[in-house]
Amino acid sequence: MESLEEFYQRISVALPQNINSDIGHFNIFKRGDHLNCSTLPYSRKDYFKITLLKGKNRIHYAQKTVQSDKYALMFSDPLVPYSWDSLDGKKDGYFCIFTESFFHYFGKVRDYPVFKPNQNKLFLLDEDSLIRCEKIFLEMEKEINSDYEYKDDLLRNLTLELIHLAMRMEPAKESYIEPKNKKNKISTLFNDLLERQFPINLPYERLELKNPNDYSRLLDIHTNHLNRILKETTSKTTSEIIASRILDEAKILLKHSSWKVNEISYSLGYEDSAHFINFFKKRVNYTPQKYRTLENV
Repeated sequence: MESLEEFYQRISVALPQNINSDIGHFNIFKRGDHLNCSTLPYSRKDYFKITLLKGKNRIHYAQKTVQSDKYALMFSDPLVPYSWDSLDGKKDGYFCIFTESFFHYFGKVRDYPVFKPNQNKLFLLDEDSLIRCEKIFLEMEKEINSDYEYKDDLLRNLTLELIHLAMRMEPAKESYIEPKNKKNKISTLFNDLLERQFPINLPYERLELKNPNDYSRLLDIHTNHLNRILKETTSKTTSEIIASRILDEAKILLKHSSWKVNEISYSLGYEDSAHFINFFKKRVNYTPQKYRTLENV
């Protein structure tokens, strides 16, 4: 997951002073000024993003692929990995980024459909909608550079205006993908989502995706369908793959960290450490503490 700090480093912009502010973070950019590539890598971000795309672009998010031939408004949230490819090399448009805490006392931004994992993220714009979107982004740019004491309120209102503008429009249609390629893509996306949760570096970090339903929800497919695809492409069930990766991480933490067993249990998504101990012993034949002792001899 790309953090805000890594984002600013990637676009070669100095970190703003308020990046870790309690009231959250918001910023706006012109795409041509800061993006010198025609492809955005497939990844999750630690922030929300709304992008006005101009030109011909192919966008990938979750297991969907959609295309915009002229103008589009793209919504990105931290849970869903995405990427895009410019098909004509154009880098025009705007984008704004903000953290969930920027809306903390003003409602839950995740409640809007455009920021829910299984909803549409790309909306095609006609000329009139393009003018309205550009006007909103220009207002954002004006306010963020102003000294007005309550400019954050205006920036929230402008962000909500973009959200409501999109929700009134028809989303872009998903591009056709050959069934065989789609299965491989879903399998790859599943593994990408799984691996991006690791390594766990701090005891208070937790797995966000712990069971097959969590993954199928993000991939916008039925859990049974995901299971059939993974069984066909990997010869393992969804639960077996998840359990195997959690077990690998548990062994690493037991061997190379000084965390207590209950801290490891919590970070791996177990509310009750007894369940984690049973899970580990069933697969390794030792309790976590016994395994740690044997590995560190």
